[in-house]
Amino acid sequence: MRLALIQMSDSGSVESNIEKSLNAMKEAGDTCRKNQIMAVPNIYLLENECPYDASILINKNGKILGIQKMVHIAQADKFFEQDYYTPSDDGFKVFETEFGKLGIVVCFDRHYPESIRTEALKGADLILIPTVNTKAEPSEMFEWELRVQAFQNSTIIAMCNRVGAEGDMDFSGESIVVDANGNVLAKADDKEQILYVDIELKAASAIRAARPYTQLRRTEFYE
Repeated sequence: MRLALIQMSDSGSVESNIEKSLNAMKEAGDTCRKNQIMAVPNIYLLENECPYDASILINKNGKILGIQKMVHIAQADKFFEQDYYTPSDDGFKVFETEFGKLGIVVCFDRHYPESIRTEALKGADLILIPTVNTKAEPSEMFEWELRVQAFQNSTIIAMCNRVGAEGDMDFSGESIVVDANGNVLAKADDKEQILYVDIELKAASAIRAARPYTQLRRTEFYE
């Protein structure tokens, strides 16, 4: 299976970004059918008059398999997301695909070990993370955060980040794919680009079976 992580920048204005995003969403179904690919665009979703940070899983026939909304909403310097996002109302999900089980952890959710652990316990072989990290944040720590969680949960993790500047924020890029042993398979720099990575989803299940970290959990002692 080949992943293509697209590091995109701001196109210059709210209007042009909206236009570009809407055009992309209108074409997404036809594009997936034409090229026989799955796509996972991240969008600002308005549902039942509530705004969400959400990612949509579209299969290669152009059908929506599911939607993952961000569960934990940040409220910190430059990330005042509680002012414009609603917490997920349906929690974490794992989607059955022809390639294997796929999970999505949206942006800030990845800082909570429960997010990736929950999807791993649901059988996720691959977890995708759309995010917006800036160069002011600890990039090296963020990489280790993914590597440790991939190792502990025996799952492949692919994080796609934004690039370019907006106001006083400079987004770092450095999209990354980590295998189920915590090894970095590929990592981008801070330029706009597409990062291609070949992965084997079945490897994650085999590693999880051989490394019994999740199977030996003593949940009766957890709070």
